Amino acid sequence: MKKIVSMMLLLAGLGSSAVAQSPIELNIQLDKPTGKISPHMWGVFFEDINLGADGGIYAELVKNRSFEFDQPWMAWKKLENGPEGTYLLLNDSKRKGNKRYLRLNNTTNLKLGLQNEGFRGMGVKSGEAYEFSLQYQRAATGMKIHVEVLNEQNKVIGEAEFPLNAATSWSEAAVKFSVSETTAKAKLNVWFIGSGTLDIDMLSLFPVDTWKGRPKGLRKDMVQMLADMKPGFIRFPGGCIVEGKDLANRFQWKKTVGPITERELIINRWNTEFKHRLTPDYFQTFGLGFFEYFLLAEDIGATPVPILNCGMACQFNTGEVVPLEELDEYVQDALDLIEFANGSIDTKWGKLRAEMGHPEPFHLKMLGIGNENWGPQYIERLAVFKKALNEKHPEISLIASSGTDPEGDRFDFLNEKLRAMNINIIDEHYYRPPSWFLSSASRYDNYDRNGVKIFAGEYASHTTRPNGPGKSTWEAALSEAAFMTGLERNADVVEMASYAPLFGHVDGWQWSPDLIWVDNLKVYGTPSYQVQKLYATNKGTSIIPIKREGEPVAGRDSLYASAVYDDLSQQLVLKVVNYNSKPIKVSLDIVSRKKLLATAQKITLANADLNVSNSLEEPLIISPKEDTVTYKGKKLVETFEPYSFTLIKMSTK
Repeated sequence: MKKIVSMMLLLAGLGSSAVAQSPIELNIQLDKPTGKISPHMWGVFFEDINLGADGGIYAELVKNRSFEFDQPWMAWKKLENGPEGTYLLLNDSKRKGNKRYLRLNNTTNLKLGLQNEGFRGMGVKSGEAYEFSLQYQRAATGMKIHVEVLNEQNKVIGEAEFPLNAATSWSEAAVKFSVSETTAKAKLNVWFIGSGTLDIDMLSLFPVDTWKGRPKGLRKDMVQMLADMKPGFIRFPGGCIVEGKDLANRFQWKKTVGPITERELIINRWNTEFKHRLTPDYFQTFGLGFFEYFLLAEDIGATPVPILNCGMACQFNTGEVVPLEELDEYVQDALDLIEFANGSIDTKWGKLRAEMGHPEPFHLKMLGIGNENWGPQYIERLAVFKKALNEKHPEISLIASSGTDPEGDRFDFLNEKLRAMNINIIDEHYYRPPSWFLSSASRYDNYDRNGVKIFAGEYASHTTRPNGPGKSTWEAALSEAAFMTGLERNADVVEMASYAPLFGHVDGWQWSPDLIWVDNLKVYGTPSYQVQKLYATNKGTSIIPIKREGEPVAGRDSLYASAVYDDLSQQLVLKVVNYNSKPIKVSLDIVSRKKLLATAQKITLANADLNVSNSLEEPLIISPKEDTVTYKGKKLVETFEPYSFTLIKMSTK
């Protein structure tokens, strides 16, 4: 009798184990797509925060090159002192934009010089060429410039010398030279040789090897990280810098185009925003201006999505607003921007675009009015913009803000008003903990399929780890991947999505987490970057329903999934997140008249430690692992690793 009972218990245990091992069944209706996916679905959001532009993607190595900071000598040091008035700072009100310059009065043949510290140092690489340039006037016969690049031990690792031609009006001189050592913390010495008076401005040092080899252009490795994502759009220039702390400090695109020497610098609104990360040397020189943003979008095949001030300053700061009767200037800026981007060269702003080297239009199709604005004052101003833009440019889709949060009274008010206005696209933002992203994977399942489209314009999963680069963890990225299955499943409603912020400098950040981290020499993608890249490079053209017992795969048993089909490559792409400490076995039942090829590609991001993050020293801890797998028939059994995000790409014919 005991033997029989023991056998029954053993069989019961085996039965329980067998049940536990039974695969979860997912049904995929390949021949019944539920909607089309926008070609610009997954994109990037750029804002000059964390030294993202100056000191980051804009490759200028000299800080405060034109003495226009609030403290004109910031970043500069006089190498040799002379009598009073030897170094004289002038402010010429007749000059456009860049009004200050330095006059050197060398009446006794002194050895005069300046040193610049760069942006947390200057990153230079052994064997690479750099170009030093400056604007000058009033050069006496025989005057020369001697430049030196110094390493951290103050050893000269690169130098050059060149004469200045006599000039009575502003001219430019430049020289190229190479350095013999790699260092992230170099300094620049500039020596002025010869007696007489010399006016100088725009002292500049750029790598010669910039993105696409453009003189005084963008940092090549940082742009390449964006290009590798194949983003469908790039939103610029922000972000809260669009609003400014007050309206005087708002982003004005017209001051960022035309000759770089005439662009008017302003303080960056992140300069003193975070008391624990004060950055008093953070300004916007606008060497990276609206023309360069449009050019960058074109370079990487992304749709340009500029955002303009709506007549409101940041509501977390002053909250200043322009009276409605004085809003015309702001509306005209929007109309003129469309002309700058799309107008013929016979128009005022189209002509300027052509003069800057791009006679062809930039094909602007979307325009954001306001950043994270809210309240009835926003709706009033938005209505003025909408009326003018719809009348003169009905071809331009307008993007409007739903505020700073994805729920609450502000959101509800704006969501109702914007839908009543029949705005084209509503921009929703959410910075939330991983738990919110996991629980919100079904957020858009019940949105109106025929209503306003959604732009998930800024989002990032915020863990409770200490601030800084290490906060960009696998836990955050995996929760984002789970949430993004919901965005993809609802791509007929969610037309665009972008993580934010984009860049963070390890020595100059104000905000974290960030998608891509850099120092003065290197760059790496966070786990979130790897997730975003996999989505953007595998976006598909049609939404394919993938369901579990007739319901979306949105968190039950910590499993999340979405599926797309790509008409061009003729591939079915499955995306599966296992947010679980144990592996999950899944049966994928693909219903289709199409024939599936037996060989498929499997791409996995996985790590059992949710706290792990990539770093400059170990940039690929979380990185894709690619395998070739073979399946038989259309019912596939696959095991997904613990804490993993997996893509399965299957070709059809």
